[in-house]
Amino acid sequence: MTSDNAPLDRIRKLLAKAEAHGVTPAEAEALTGKAAQLMARYGIDRALLAATRPETDQPADRLIVIPSPWAAVQAHLLCGIASAMRCRCILLNGAASAAQVHIFGYACDIERAEVLYTSLLLQMHHALAATPAPAGTRSVRAWRRSWLLGFITAVIGRVRAAEERAADQVAAEPPASGTPGAAVVLASRQQVIARRAQQAYPVTRKGRVTYSGSGYRDGYTKGAQADIGTGRLTRRPPVSLR
Repeated sequence: MTSDNAPLDRIRKLLAKAEAHGVTPAEAEALTGKAAQLMARYGIDRALLAATRPETDQPADRLIVIPSPWAAVQAHLLCGIASAMRCRCILLNGAASAAQVHIFGYACDIERAEVLYTSLLLQMHHALAATPAPAGTRSVRAWRRSWLLGFITAVIGRVRAAEERAADQVAAEPPASGTPGAAVVLASRQQVIARRAQQAYPVTRKGRVTYSGSGYRDGYTKGAQADIGTGRLTRRPPVSLR
């Protein structure tokens, strides 16, 4: 990519602070708003730039392998973040010890999703390690899985809300002379990515994540404080996670 990445560097620094040990929930929550705001606006600015200078941000795709433990759960986090950032994700069948996610999107949006996913993954596991299962829990593994899914649900919702707010704010601004509005640009980009994903995987099935265990609410609470700055390639079609 050829544009200035200073905003993304600033986002990385904010996320690094959130990943540090000793950060309080209040501090992490403050970092959350700033990182999310910068991340969302950066993505839209890059999209608008590419509308007049296509060479600055081209459609791309990336295959990401996620090792265990918790490979499927971590893939859910990655797909949720990427989808909120206007990418299209296909969850593939990998080895028993890993998950594979094929992400389709514009290069900037894939990069944004990877930066945020890497940070949130670290934050999530730090928080889980510091949260013991309640006494009397029948299945600690089930409790931890539901905790992780609660965390993921919260952070995906926050990322999606930040992206939508940024899009609404930019849409309310008058477009530059001779350029399409933000809503038109973003809709066009999503159509391009949808076509590319469909061409690569003509037949997919929708996937749904279920959980058991009582940790969901506690995980959701932690996810609300985090800094945010399935299918198989066998005889069954892959899952499209939008």
